[in-house]
Amino acid sequence: MSHRYALFGHPVAHSLSPRIHAAFAKQCGVAMEYALIDATPDDFSTALESFAREGGAGGNVTVPHKQAALALCDHISERARRCGAVNTLMRRDDGWFGDNTDGIGLVRDLTQRHRHDLRERRTLLLGAGGAAAGIAPALLDAGIGSLCIVNRTPTRAADLAATLATPARVQARHWDELGSLGAFDLIVNATAAALEPAALDLPPMRIHAGTLAVDLGYGEAAVDFVTWACRAGCAAAIDGLGMLVEQAAEAFSLWHGRRPAADSVYALLRCDRQLTAMD
Repeated sequence: MSHRYALFGHPVAHSLSPRIHAAFAKQCGVAMEYALIDATPDDFSTALESFAREGGAGGNVTVPHKQAALALCDHISERARRCGAVNTLMRRDDGWFGDNTDGIGLVRDLTQRHRHDLRERRTLLLGAGGAAAGIAPALLDAGIGSLCIVNRTPTRAADLAATLATPARVQARHWDELGSLGAFDLIVNATAAALEPAALDLPPMRIHAGTLAVDLGYGEAAVDFVTWACRAGCAAAIDGLGMLVEQAAEAFSLWHGRRPAADSVYALLRCDRQLTAMD
């Protein structure tokens, strides 16, 4: 019997998630269908209800629904509670269970695949939406020294900082202050710059020889930020493809109780020149 899964987002046509989960299913001998469901914010709740009625067993959630998905879950994991956002859904007899695998996906990619030590790094997080919320707790758990959240709407950055409940290590600042905050060891772009081309527009910033820059987008979505990081003198610039594969592997293991081999799927996708966007 083939179980039904789907990715909910707006837009979603670009997504690599069906290819990733098809590869995982083949590895593990699992029969599953994986669809893309494009739902606007106004339609998301209805789309999820319809999917459940039609036998949907689980799903992934991408922009702009990660925070809205939290409110639609009957039960959530501790990871999702700390993030205030859900990117993975599992259907249970008593409703939806929500989890968030983004943070662990990012940390695994950076520490295991790319061999970066995150401990004690002074970290800058650009953006304060669902993507930023999904990774912030995991970065803190990985041992970063401090986290500075910068957003064009200061109240959103402040709200995210408050949810993390670690005032000694987390601060919120305004986008216009970027040039005066000093150098960071790790810079993570969690903005929707790929979807809003004018959104990146970074002011001059201090970069040191060991600065690591990471974009949560992949392919064309990450080009502007990765290009900026290279020109600014960062030691390394990494896009979000590895994180995408790792968070998907974690979701797959939650659904099916088997962890797929992520490295081979990552290598296959890295060779694909048609990568275009952000999940």
